[in-house]
Order: sequence, then C-alpha cells, then structure tokens
Amino acid sequence: MVPRMDPSLARQLSGLVDQISTIVVGKRPQIEDCVACLLAAGHLLIEDVPGVGKTTLAHALAVSLGLDFRRVQFTADLMPSDLIGVSVFERSKEAFVFHQGPVFAQVLLADEINRAGPKTQSALLEAMEEQQVSVENETRPLPHPFFVIATQNPSDQLGTYPLPESQLDRFLLRITLGYPDRAAERELLAGGDRRAAAMKLQPLMRPAQLQAAQQAVLRVRAADALLDYLQALIAATRSGAWFVEGLSPRAGIALLRVARARALMAGRDYVAPDDVQAILPQAVAHRLQPVPGAGRGPIEQVRAMVEAVPIP
Repeated sequence: MVPRMDPSLARQLSGLVDQISTIVVGKRPQIEDCVACLLAAGHLLIEDVPGVGKTTLAHALAVSLGLDFRRVQFTADLMPSDLIGVSVFERSKEAFVFHQGPVFAQVLLADEINRAGPKTQSALLEAMEEQQVSVENETRPLPHPFFVIATQNPSDQLGTYPLPESQLDRFLLRITLGYPDRAAERELLAGGDRRAAAMKLQPLMRPAQLQAAQQAVLRVRAADALLDYLQALIAATRSGAWFVEGLSPRAGIALLRVARARALMAGRDYVAPDDVQAILPQAVAHRLQPVPGAGRGPIEQVRAMVEAVPIP
C-alpha cells in the first residue's frame, strides 16, 4: 500500500492550482512549480518577456491564499529605502517614526528586478535570505510567510543589470511562462480582464494553513536510495563533464526541499525519483554554466545529464 499524507491537504493544494489555472490559463506546470516553491519556503524567479501573465500569477496566488500582496516596479532610480522603508520625523510625536516599505508583505512581486541597480537588488536579496531587515541599527522581522516572486527581463533587453551568480543562487526556482498555446490564447482573447478576475477569487487556504503545509513538507521522507540518487546527480554536476562548476551543498538541500513539496502535492509522504527529475531543471539550471562547446543551454544540459545518470 502506498503511504500517503493527509489526503485533504493534497486536495486543498490541487484545488489551489485549479483555481489559479482559471486565471493564468494553459500554464498548469508553471503554477505547480510556483506553489511547490512557496511550500518549500523558497523564492521564485520568473524570466520572461513582458505581458505573459507574471503579475497576474503572483496576484492570483496571493488572493487564493489570503495573503497580503504588494508589487514593486524596479527601475534604475529605485533606492533600497524605497523598498525597505524609511524613518520620518513626525512633529506631533516629536520623534522619528518608521514607515514600512513594500518589502513588509507576505507576497512581494519584484517586477523587472534586473532594471534596478546592484544596491537595490542586494537589499531585496538580503531580506530574502535573512527574513528580516536592518534599519538604523534596528532589526525588523518580515512577515510569515514571506514569498518573493521576482521577474527578470531577458538580459539582451536595454537597461538591464544582470543578476550575478551568487544572487541567482538565492532563488529556489527559476521558471519561464512563455507564450500561451493557441487554445489558451483564444480563451484569453474571448474572456475578460484576468487581473480583475483574480481580485474576485476566494481564499482557499489561510496563512496558518499554509504555514502548517510548509511544516508538513519537512516531514516528507527521503529514503536512503533517493538520497543516493540525489547525490549522484549532484556529483555529476561537479564532474567537469557537464558544467563548469557544480552545485553547492546549499543547492542540494534546496533541491531536496522542493522535491519534498512536490511529493506532498501528490499526496505522498515520501520523495520519488520522479519528484527530483520533474523539478531539477527549474531548481538548478540558473546555478550552472554548461562546459564550453556543449552546444546546449543550461536547461537542456541538465536534462541530458539526467538521462545519463542511472537511478540506483
């Protein structure tokens, strides 16, 4: 008999994906990745051209979970204080009062993150890593859950500042939405305003339920054979045959965490090799650079490596 987690939780998560799919049509795999990233307490990077539904996805997710949502348009003149907040002297109180910036949200959409300067990028990424910000020698915790969805334009567009590898590593997953297929685009053309429709969604889970689901992810079992397979994949990235540099231990831990989240969404209390394979390109391709002469991009190189590494 296949061991299972609480079936009601799996149904809740499936219903969450179903609801968001009514707004962001034709993108169910990407929506599942987004939900898995949130369950794994990570952060998501979406790299794509403008206008394919990145903002709508973030908004629909936040509304469906009853979470506070903020959006920040990153520009070249955006300062760290615009993101974190600033203390302002108020005469009525004869004191400086801290005014929170948009980073104090449960779901933050950092739109076009690579259009901001390095200092502002670093301020956001520090908040993501530490789950807190320091303002005027005072540490202020960020809300829980705290989920950042950052969007990035292709690096060949004008006015962009590429994220360095060390900052890309802070994102658990990187995905692309891409253009809709013909049927999905016809549904978009025939339907109404998707952003307005997202506002009318009903919450299917509450923040406390989401935090309980995040804790349930940690209880998903990873058998010794599964860990052997995961280590074989990590070793392959470090062999020099596929990539210039391999995955760090932190990346391996992150990969296992999001594979556990996928297993939970499937209603299982154990991780299967399929969970690792399904999430591997999204979890590691932005951390790896193919060896010279590979003739493939990072995602294609990861998939080729998976085909070459046997399952124990």
